[in-house]
This record gives sequence, structure tokens and C-alpha cells, in this order.
Amino acid sequence: MEVLLALGPSSSSAFFSSNSLIISSAYRNPIFHSKVKPWNSQLLRATEATVLRVYFSCVNKTGYCSKGSLKDKFLLHSLWRLNKRFKFRLSNFNVGLHKVVKCSENSNGILPVSFYRVVFGVILAMALSSAITKIPSWALSEENLLFLEAWRTIDRAYVDKSFNGQSWFRYRENALRNEPMNTREETYAAIRKMIATLDDPFTRFLEPERFKNLQSGTKSSLTGVGLSIGYPTGKDGSSSGLVVISASPRGPAYRAGICSGDVILAIDDTSTENMGIYDAAARLQGPEGSPVEITVQHGAEIRNLRLMRERVFLNPVKSRICKIPGLGDEAPRVGYIKLTAFNQNASGAVKEAIETLRRENVKAFVLDLRDNSGGLFPEGIEIAKIWLDKGVIVYICDSSGVRDIYDTDGSNAVAASEPLAVLVNKGTASASEILAGALKDNKRAVLFGESTYGKGKIQSVFKLSDGSGLAVTVARYETPAHTDIDKVGIMPDHPLPSSFPKDEESFCGCIQDPVSACYLNRIELFAGR
Repeated sequence: MEVLLALGPSSSSAFFSSNSLIISSAYRNPIFHSKVKPWNSQLLRATEATVLRVYFSCVNKTGYCSKGSLKDKFLLHSLWRLNKRFKFRLSNFNVGLHKVVKCSENSNGILPVSFYRVVFGVILAMALSSAITKIPSWALSEENLLFLEAWRTIDRAYVDKSFNGQSWFRYRENALRNEPMNTREETYAAIRKMIATLDDPFTRFLEPERFKNLQSGTKSSLTGVGLSIGYPTGKDGSSSGLVVISASPRGPAYRAGICSGDVILAIDDTSTENMGIYDAAARLQGPEGSPVEITVQHGAEIRNLRLMRERVFLNPVKSRICKIPGLGDEAPRVGYIKLTAFNQNASGAVKEAIETLRRENVKAFVLDLRDNSGGLFPEGIEIAKIWLDKGVIVYICDSSGVRDIYDTDGSNAVAASEPLAVLVNKGTASASEILAGALKDNKRAVLFGESTYGKGKIQSVFKLSDGSGLAVTVARYETPAHTDIDKVGIMPDHPLPSSFPKDEESFCGCIQDPVSACYLNRIELFAGR
């Protein structure tokens, strides 16, 4: 989930990770002013009396409606315009008042004043009564304003402007009238209920503590079990639970044998069938040294595991030099770069690794994106610029089509000419898929492995005024070839041997030892570029 987070309306933006979002600040101004005056019968009578007084000022002494003077007509037409522009949109009754006004122009004194008094009074009473039933009869409270802040954030940012086939404005009115919002918990429940109507698992409400937990994904370390999780895509046949996208190398989950594609069925005896990824992340994290029990399914096997939380360090880049045997000391070497996350250090770490490997006579590179579940969207863009001399990186699209294009002119290129192979698998997700798609479609690299995870939606995370937040689906993305990969993934150019290792220590053996079961010679590795 890619995420771009802004801490307030005037703050600068910064992205953070979890499985694929872009983030901007929430709009803080409420939809309604906080000082809404209550309507009551006394106000209704006073308003009616005033309006009737204006009307009957243009009636002659005989008690019948006349054509009226220019001043009379002006007063009545002004009243009609007031009705048309009335604050509570009394459009259903405009025609009634219009007819009364026309009376002053067209009648020849055939109807008594009492008739117009009754007609006009009924129209005005019905109009005001309708307005009263359509708005809250109380001033908006702090809880109402927080709900409206969340409503407006989704109204402005959500990618589907049909809002799952419902009237978003009508939902707001009904919620303010019917949903209890007397406490903060009731307001949070109302916001969750509102979001549930969108039927979008990636658009979520985050309580203040969970919002902080989501932000921790951009830091250099966190305390948990080292798992990146997502929702089932349907490609692997799983329809419930949460899917493991990747396990951090040497983390508690990795050491326990949990791997990409495994399904988490329960966390501390709580089923994950209807659990959101942010809720699950909060349950998996906790104090260092504390235990957490998870139920994991791998194929047909189900295991109950007790893991101890620990500090998991998120060093995004590891590298190695692989010498090609039999060609002497001056022979070209292959530089292996393992990129595990797109955090704040990722692009700088990749540049540093390339420069270090070049000093060791490296002439070709392998970029390993396997089990990289994504992270910061801008870091994915910046790393693509490192490898490309020019071209489109990704298209950002909404319901109307392409709305933004990220490309490069080569000014930030560091390694745009050396042969490049990219390794991917079903744990390659989000920002990793953006990078892999850009390198493949621009014919900069050859992809090896298996189909990627398939997350083509982009969420933005918005901070609300009380410290809570919203993750909102704001767009989808397409690769440079206009491929929508959501729930499909990116297909590699070639498969990898089934025994091909995932750790950097074992990689070199697969391109050095011809008798190895995972052997892949240098020609095959970079062929087809």
C-alpha cells in the first residue's frame, strides 16, 4: 500500500508505506457553519407575518387584488426571488409563490383578499415545515463537525464519484439526522458505517493510535513480527483471511517459516475473516518481547504459532558481487541488489549500492524485488529514474481516465545502460510493481520469476483534526504500456528455477555453479534486453 501523508493543511507532504497509498492533508473547513440557528414555531409565525405584511401592502382598499403599482410589483418579485434563493432550497414550493405573485399582475379584482391570505399562508407554512424536516434542529456539535470533516474528505478524494451507486449528499443528511454522535466512539462508529457503504476494503478509518502505527512503516525499525500483509486477490484461491505478502528476512515470522502466499486465519484467537489490514497490523505490533499467537495456513497445512515480538530493522538494501568463473580477475562481474522496502532511505541506498559495486568492476546488475510489498510512492518513482534514461514511469488514472503522468528525462539516471535483470514473485506488490512495470515496459530490464501480487489501486492517507485518519482510494495506476494490473499482477518474461534462493548469500552460487539445480547462466539472465 503506497501512502503519501500530510500532517496538516500547511504542512509539507511525506509518503509512508504499508501496501499502496498517496497521501495529502484533509480539508479542515466544515460543510456547515457551527452556529446554526434552531427553527421554532415562534420564528415561523414571525416570518409568515412579515411576508404577509409585505404582500398585503399592495392590496387596495376594496379588499381585492389589483394590478398594483410599480413599487408593489417590485416588492412581490423580490419576495419571489427570495423564495427561489431560500437557504433550505424550497424549490418544491417556488411554483406556488410564483402563482401568487402573478396574481398581482393578472387579476382584475375577482378574488377576495382572504383567499390569497389562506393560499399564501399554506404555501409558506409547507415550505418552512419541509425545510425544518431536512436539517438538524440543533447547532452542530464538535462530534458532528468531525463526522463532516471525514465525509468531505471522502467526497473530494474518493476515486468513484458514484460512491458505490448512492447519493453521497443524502447519506450525509440522513447520518446527521439519525446516527448517534454524542461521544467520540459513537462518531467513529458513524464514520466506519459511512465508509462501509463504499464496499472498498482499502478505504478505511484509522483511530489515532492506528494512524500512528501506519506512520511507523516509514521509519527505520518497528516492533512486531516482521510481516507485510494484504487482502486476498483471488489469484491463489483464497477468499477469506489475510494474505502474507512478505516476511522480513531474519524476523520472527521469517524464522518461523511463514512465507509469501500464506494465509493468516487468526491473531490471538480472533478470526481475520472480517478483519482489516490496519486492525491486523495493530494486533501484530506491540511491546518488544511480548507474545502474539497466530494461525497460519500454508497450502492444506494449518499451524498455530506463538511468536515473540522484537524490533525489526528495515534496512532496505543489501548487495553482493558475483564473479563469473573462468574469465580471470578482470572479467566483468554481476552486482546483486536486494531491495526489501521503499522507505525514506530506499532511493539513496540504491544509488550508494550501485556506486559501490561499480568500483568493484561490476558491469551488469540484478535487482531483486521478491517479497517487497511496496512502501513510499515517491521512492518508487525515484528508483525508477535511477535506471531509466527517459520514458514514462506510471500513469495515475481515475474514473475519467489518465489524470497524471510520472516520467523522467534522464537527468537523475545513475545506471541507465548496464544490463539489468529484475526478480519478482507474488510478494512483489505496490511500489515494487510500479518499478517493475516501468523497467519492463520501457524495455530497460528482463523480468524473471512469477506473477506479482496485483495491487493497482492507490490510497491517500488523510489526517483528521483529532489525530485520527482516513485511508482513501484516490486513483488507480497503469504501467507505461497502459496495463491495469489490479488483481492480475505483472507477468515476468521468464520463470526462475523452482529452487532459486531468496537470500543474497546463495544467489551468486546460482550463476557461478553450472551443476547447481538453480543454475542460470549470465547469457540467459540478461538475454532479450
